[in-house]
Amino acid sequence: MTATLVAKDLAAGHGDRSLFSGLDLVVAPGDVIGLVGANGAGKSTLLRLLAGLDKPEDGQLRLSPPTAAVGHLPQEPERRPGETVRAFLGRRTGVTAAQTALDEATQALVDGAPGADDAYATGLERWLALGGADLDERAEEVAASLGLTVGLDQPMTTLSGGQAARASLASLLLSRYDIFLLDEPTNDLDLDGLDRLEGFVSGLRAGTVVVSHDREFLVRTVTKVLELDLAQQKITLFGGGYEAYLEERETARRHAREEFEEYADKKSALEARAHTQRSWMEKGVKNARRKAADNDKIGRKFRAESSEQQAAKARQTQRLIERLDVVEEPRKEWELRMEIASADRSGAVVATLRAAEVARGDFHFGPVTLQVDRADRVAITGANGSGKSTLLAALLGRLPLDAGHATLGSGVVVGEVDQARALFHGPETLLDAFRQAVPDTEPADIRTLLAKFGLKSGHLLRPATTLSPGERTRSALALLQGRGVNLLVLDEPTNHLDLPAIEQLESALDSYDGTLLLVTHDRRMLNAVHTTRRLDVADGKVIEI
Repeated sequence: MTATLVAKDLAAGHGDRSLFSGLDLVVAPGDVIGLVGANGAGKSTLLRLLAGLDKPEDGQLRLSPPTAAVGHLPQEPERRPGETVRAFLGRRTGVTAAQTALDEATQALVDGAPGADDAYATGLERWLALGGADLDERAEEVAASLGLTVGLDQPMTTLSGGQAARASLASLLLSRYDIFLLDEPTNDLDLDGLDRLEGFVSGLRAGTVVVSHDREFLVRTVTKVLELDLAQQKITLFGGGYEAYLEERETARRHAREEFEEYADKKSALEARAHTQRSWMEKGVKNARRKAADNDKIGRKFRAESSEQQAAKARQTQRLIERLDVVEEPRKEWELRMEIASADRSGAVVATLRAAEVARGDFHFGPVTLQVDRADRVAITGANGSGKSTLLAALLGRLPLDAGHATLGSGVVVGEVDQARALFHGPETLLDAFRQAVPDTEPADIRTLLAKFGLKSGHLLRPATTLSPGERTRSALALLQGRGVNLLVLDEPTNHLDLPAIEQLESALDSYDGTLLLVTHDRRMLNAVHTTRRLDVADGKVIEI
């Protein structure tokens, strides 16, 4: 079924803060609309509104035909206790809900309820359209093709991060919605997963709206870009792909600045002229009064006329000022100015593994022998579940080895952004969680530092677990600036970061002079960040390439 989703004059906000208003959007078959904007601009909120999960403060949504299926895939897939991989796939594809509705319609048909025939026909059509008839067979095939080796009846809560990412991708590849709303589908995917996702999205006939901070993914897939500009409080739809959007946005911003400067210069010149004219007028009036006793009637008349002429000119200039089309000054966008504070130099050898092995169920890591020296900048790549996080944990000495040895060098001060952003997942407030990590830093200094990362007073006293994924990542990055480090460990640092913040992180890494261990599937970051070594991890083995 082909479907079109139309949003008219939508408005949404959080409390007394407006996110956007007057938003119009048409999602037609074949559209792939990239939704971009800074963290907090309302991207996830808009997807939830389009999915019908939340109600807008104003505006309307229309789906044509009304029976079309809209699929919303959130950025953090919910892992429910006791839910198997198979049940997870059924829920995410919409088949489970369709099956429930079909069962109820079937029972109503058996009971002879009025209108049961139509309800059953509608329920069956929806179940078939969503792929319910062969979901189990397709699920086995897709899981195998993605390397998801766990059984589909295994609980989702027992899966590793990499396995959960593959299950999430599988749910998308199995989906047969008429409209797709995808919130950060690229997070945690390896390069093979990204290729599959790109092929799937590019081949969809259904209209799609996607939020992603993977720049290469956006370049390869989107046909339009909808920008939620939080600084200017503007909503702009750009035709063309992502690179065309970047060019058009830069041109539009330059023109807006030029138009304002032209307006400001013209207004300033007119105001200066009016000031001069008023000054001359006042000077003429004073002279006329001072010489009021003068018997020279011609001179008095001339001075009075001259003053009146200056007054008329001043009034004319003021009218010119009032007739100017006012051009508002473009607001300066908030920018993350990130630095990574350096600690004293570590020893020459930062970390070593000697014949290190780890066994966890069916997974075996090693044996690995590896040495990381001071100022090494190491990029670590590999498929999900290959052992990259195990390698990091072993190098840092926090994972017990089943064989071999691991040593962390002298004077090593570790700064880490892990995949789970675990430090900011607890019930304590953000401020308390941060203070635990930097106990010698004054609360006022912590507040100032977090504010630089866009985390204001409203965030500080919230439980850390209520922070968005992007806010947790910003908190972890702020911590790197708040304490000195000489071994920087970044595990998928771009997950949930907005595009400006990713670029700032890349810039900060350029100026960082300590040792770096970088795990990322962000293809543009791998090209942008200078590294001196590349390790590839596959099936628990580590190869330097």
